[in-house]
Amino acid sequence: MCGRYYIDDETSLEIKRILNDIDKRFQRKEIKTGEIYPTNMAPILVANKNAIEPTVLKWGAAGFDKNRQIINARSESVHEKRMFRESIIYRRCIVPANGFYEWNRLGNKKKYYFTDMNYDTIYMAGIYDNYQGMDSFIILTTSANDSMREIHDRMPLILNKEQVEPWLFDEKQTDNLLRLTPPYLHREEFSMAANKEFEQLTFDFLKNE
Repeated sequence: MCGRYYIDDETSLEIKRILNDIDKRFQRKEIKTGEIYPTNMAPILVANKNAIEPTVLKWGAAGFDKNRQIINARSESVHEKRMFRESIIYRRCIVPANGFYEWNRLGNKKKYYFTDMNYDTIYMAGIYDNYQGMDSFIILTTSANDSMREIHDRMPLILNKEQVEPWLFDEKQTDNLLRLTPPYLHREEFSMAANKEFEQLTFDFLKNE
């Protein structure tokens, strides 16, 4: 987890503000909204001096095999991986979304959409860097909580709004935030057989490096 997520500026004032800021800075740069796939260009939040700044990067980094995209990294071991070691210290980011998707690991062709019922925006912890010549971000994952565990054993590391600033600016709090248990999430179920739009990607994604 996570293999796809969703952003919609029509239902989230926070995401609309982020997209408007990007729109002004990049002069009508095309930004992907709706269902976000790996390799899409998508909005993230980064630290720029003393300010939180929105920007647009590609989701996923090329691994040693360039046909494989690394889209997630395990929060428990991110400090130990050479590929991520500097990024978790110097290049942390936030990936804003309305929610994310997961498929049942039992292979029963069920697709689930997870959201926070108390807020219209979730904040997924991530890291970014220039990987093989392309500026890209990766979403951090952690052990699934009770709302997710029967579907999958991993889920995004989700922060609340008050934790966004410490994550981006305060390296001393990084280890504590990496060990957080995400909030309990609401779940909706879809049948992939009923709608071809819900079929999984056939591209070879390496989800958790």
